Amino acid sequence: MRIARVAGAATAAAVAGTAFIASFGSPAGATPATGSASSITPVTLAAQKIVDDESIADDAIKALTSRPSTWKVGAGQELEPVVTLKDANGATHVRMNRTYQGLEVVGGDLVAHRSKAGALTSVSQGLTEVLDLSVKPTVTEAAATKAALTLDAVTKKISGLETDKKYAPELVVDAVDGSPTLAWRVTTKGKQADGTPSRLATYVDAATGKVLRRVEGIHTIDGEGNTLYSGTVPLQVKQNGSTYELRDETRGGTYTTDMNNAEDSLLCQLFGFGCSAGTVVTSPTTTFGNGSNTDRDTAAADAQYGTNVTWDYFKNVHGRDGIFGDGSGSFNRVHYGKNYVNAFWDGQKMTYGDGDGVGYGPLVSLDVAGHEMTHGVTENTSGLEYSGESGGLNESTSDIFGTAVEFYANNAEDKGDYLIGESFILDGGDPLRRMDNPSADGNSVNCWSSSTGGLDVHYSSGVGNHFFYLLSEGSGTKTIGGVTHSSTTCDGSTITGIGRDKAEKIWFRANSTYFTSTTDYAGARDATVKAASDLYGAASAEVKAVEAAWTAVSVN
Repeated sequence: MRIARVAGAATAAAVAGTAFIASFGSPAGATPATGSASSITPVTLAAQKIVDDESIADDAIKALTSRPSTWKVGAGQELEPVVTLKDANGATHVRMNRTYQGLEVVGGDLVAHRSKAGALTSVSQGLTEVLDLSVKPTVTEAAATKAALTLDAVTKKISGLETDKKYAPELVVDAVDGSPTLAWRVTTKGKQADGTPSRLATYVDAATGKVLRRVEGIHTIDGEGNTLYSGTVPLQVKQNGSTYELRDETRGGTYTTDMNNAEDSLLCQLFGFGCSAGTVVTSPTTTFGNGSNTDRDTAAADAQYGTNVTWDYFKNVHGRDGIFGDGSGSFNRVHYGKNYVNAFWDGQKMTYGDGDGVGYGPLVSLDVAGHEMTHGVTENTSGLEYSGESGGLNESTSDIFGTAVEFYANNAEDKGDYLIGESFILDGGDPLRRMDNPSADGNSVNCWSSSTGGLDVHYSSGVGNHFFYLLSEGSGTKTIGGVTHSSTTCDGSTITGIGRDKAEKIWFRANSTYFTSTTDYAGARDATVKAASDLYGAASAEVKAVEAAWTAVSVN
C-alpha cells in the first residue's frame, strides 16, 4: 500500500497492529465544508464500487493538506489510502489511515468525501485538533509492559496472561478522545473465562505510565449456544480424489474444518504460532450431515451454509465481494473445545463451540454466522473500536446484519425475526437479545444516556439495535416471522418504519463510508443521516425517519 507524504513528515514506520485495534470515545462526525450531502441529487448510489485509481487518493490528499487547520492534517503527518469508493453519481470517498512522525495514530483514520467535480466537501474523522506533540517517551518499554501485565478488573478474567511475542510493544499516538497522547501499545494473549482466546491491547501513557485503556481483539457473540436446523440446503463442495471437501470455490474458497473438540494451544494463544486450523470436513458423497448432532458433519454443514448465505447477502444486497472486499474467503472451525458456549471471529476465521448440550446446542445458526462475519466486514471498513460506544456500534452492526442475513435466507426452518440467538436455546428459553426491546434481557439498554459507553459492548449495542428496529418496522406491536414484536420509544413518540431493505442500505453505507474507528452514537446519527441523504435525498422521508428514530432512542 502506498504511503502519501505530507509536507514536513517523517518516513512512516511499518505498523504491525492486531485485529480491531483502533480507538473509541469521541464523536466521529464530518467536518463541515461548502457543498454538503444536501446538494446531492438522489441517484442509484447503492451501486457504489471500490475503484483502483491512485490519482483519486492523491488528489484527495492534496486537498486535505492545502487547508491543514480545517482538515486537521498538518506537518509531520502521512496519510495511507486504504480504499476508494465511488458512487454512481461520480462522488468519491477515500478512507485513509494516518501516521505522525512515523508513529501510527490510533483513532486518526479519516474518510475524505469529494464531489464528482473533485471538490472536497467534508471529512469524517474523530481527530479534533492538528497533531503537535513530542514523540519521545519518558516511560520505558519495560515499564509499560509491566503496567500492561498488572492485574485489574479486565485482566483478572484472563488466564495465562502474557505478552504476545508476535507483536512487540510499540509507540503510538493515541487520539481516541480527539486529544492526542503518546502511548505504548502492549499486546498480550491468554484465555478468557469462558475459554475464548484473548488478544488484549493495553495502551499505556508514555509520559505517566498510567494504563489508559484495554481493548479486546477477539470478538464474540457473547451467546450461550446455538443449534441450527435449516433443513436440506444447497452447498457447493469440492471433489478431492474419491472424497468431497466442504469447500466452496465459488465464494472465495471458503471452507469448514473440524477442531475435534480441541482448543487453541497455550503456545498459540501466547505466541501466535502453532495454531490449529482443524481438519477440513470431508464426505464420501456430496451430502454432509444428517440433520442431528449424531453426525459431526451436521454442525459443519450449518456453518458452511451460514457462511454462504452471508457471502451472498453482502454481495447481492450491498455489492461487497466477501468479508475483505477483495473476493477472498475466510474459513470456519466447528466443534471447538468441550462444552464451549460461544462463537468468535478473530480477524481471519470464524470459530464455533458445541454448546453444553443441556441448555444450548452448537452455535452455528444463521444469525450467529452473519453476526460473526459482519465483525470481519466492520474490521475491514470502519474499524469500529471494540470498546465504549464505538464497541456498542460494532456489536450492533453485527446484530443488524446477522438479522438481515436471517431474513435474506428466507429459510422456512429459521424464519427471519429481530431476535438474536433464539435458535440455539434448547430449553425454550428467551433469546440472547431482542432488537425490538433490548432491555428485555435484563442488561441491554433501549435508550442512550451518558453512561451507555461504560456498559459491556453487548449491552450498549441495544441503543443501535433499538434504533434499527424502529427505523425498519416502527413502534407498536406486530407479528414478524411468527413471533410477536413490540417496541416503544424513549420519548413516547410514534414511529413509522421505512422498511428493513432501506434501513439496511442506510446502515451499510454509513458504516462503509462515514463511520470511523471513533464513531459514537452521536456520530452514528450524523453518519446515517448523511447516508440516507445520499441514497434518498436530503429532504426525503427516509432522512426524516432516520432523525426521528434516533430521537426516539434519546440520541439527539
